[in-house]
Amino acid sequence: MTAPVPATGEMAAAVIPGPGAAEVDNPRSPILAGFVGSVFMAIGSVGVGWLAPVSELRRVPIFIWMRTEAIGVALAIVLVAVGGMLLVRSWLRLGQRVRVWGPEARKATLQAVAAWGLPMVVSVPLFSRDVYAYIGQGRLMVEGFNPYENGISALSNYFQLGADRLWTEAPVPYGQLFLWIEQFVVWSTNVHPEGSVMLFRLVALVGVVLCIIYVPKLAELHGVNPHRALWLTAANPLFLTNFIASVHNDALMIGLALAGLYYAATRRVVLGIVLVTLSIAVKPITVVFLPFIGLMWAGKNAGWPRKFLFWALTGGLSLALLYALSLVNGFGFGWINGLSAPGSIFIWYAPVGLVGLVVSSISNAFGLDGGTLAGWVFDAGKLLAVGIVAFQIFRGEHERLIRRLTLAFAAVVVLAPMIQSWYVVWLIPLFAVTGIRNDWQVKALYFIVSFFMIYAISDQLEVFPYLQTEDLGLPLILARFAAAITGLLFGLYLIFMDPRTKRLFRKTGEPVTERPVI
Repeated sequence: MTAPVPATGEMAAAVIPGPGAAEVDNPRSPILAGFVGSVFMAIGSVGVGWLAPVSELRRVPIFIWMRTEAIGVALAIVLVAVGGMLLVRSWLRLGQRVRVWGPEARKATLQAVAAWGLPMVVSVPLFSRDVYAYIGQGRLMVEGFNPYENGISALSNYFQLGADRLWTEAPVPYGQLFLWIEQFVVWSTNVHPEGSVMLFRLVALVGVVLCIIYVPKLAELHGVNPHRALWLTAANPLFLTNFIASVHNDALMIGLALAGLYYAATRRVVLGIVLVTLSIAVKPITVVFLPFIGLMWAGKNAGWPRKFLFWALTGGLSLALLYALSLVNGFGFGWINGLSAPGSIFIWYAPVGLVGLVVSSISNAFGLDGGTLAGWVFDAGKLLAVGIVAFQIFRGEHERLIRRLTLAFAAVVVLAPMIQSWYVVWLIPLFAVTGIRNDWQVKALYFIVSFFMIYAISDQLEVFPYLQTEDLGLPLILARFAAAITGLLFGLYLIFMDPRTKRLFRKTGEPVTERPVI
């Protein structure tokens, strides 16, 4: 991956339109539908989005009605669920409207990203309240605490900040760069929750812009159509909701990593290492990129002594930069302690988490220690992931380095006991730039996006505890059930009934036109 291979103009279908035919058939229709869906989500967020307990918005009449009245909450749930799934349909339909993945397709994709992302910028945080943990961690530093040694509970009235209780004692797993961002945001807004959320959104938007810039560039290096890769990534509703609506710092992490990967692949390796190291200084998981960048630096025909030399140079340069950053803030490498926290948590839809749950249940039924045995399963998954990463580092063709990196990174995500939807979003750009074929591969992506959107819609909703009272008749579990049913029915409609989109989920006789890179 050291020279670009032109891919612009690669066909989306077997039939080439005649002279004067449009590259994209009326993209305004799905773009407008997606905008309506995003607006629905933004309005629904008023009722079920996450607010800090001290937020002044809780005293605004429309917020009170949509958060404390059963009808208002029900309306918010339906708007978020329908809006989210309408966004999925609009993304699928936009792809179907493309005849040629050329400049017009790129223009339509960018218009969609802008139209669909704008309402999310002004929404109440949806599907996650991690942004309030960022605020708490920033306040720790503003008040002179070391966030690697102190949880948010060290602060007075910490529960008013709105962070999940899991963060009260948990060590911070973020790197030095993001700690500075947290500290600056909280200092500049004087701990104002809405002001802090908006600044963190701007940080996330920087990551989104980096993805928009470097996904097409990386795709061209692989002979993969850059415009289709951009649609698969940036217009993807899972990408937009997790990075903009949910305000996750993963947007900046993956944006910096993709930029670094591009420069490393085009013989500007030192700049690439610096950018990837800054990504590590946001969330350390992208340390997986470094061995593959070392192989790029060593060159195609490098022997093992040269490979080890450049691995050492890559690791040394990155470590030196991280050490310099740690000297500036004085917190050192405390984030290493925070990396172990997610390992003890599991979720049922993660393959390893599901196996661990089954093992635990069966063991408990026979009077054994199910928790310990489940822990062994989780550890086995981690060891298998390490083995796959090592295999991809030491074996494979040089031309497939970024694909090997993608598979290694996917192993880290898929074999973890806990998989969040934003973990999946880490992988989508990497698979898109190295090739997602127009067969079972892209269908798998459609199913994955649909599943995680439905799950997000029903998972984290802020519904007041007193809505569980019998007089209102809307307990929390019922609210989530209603959201799940709404999203699931819409998803089933897209897959089995919608005359337009159901074709995307079925086997077709159309030839595969995208370059296969597996």
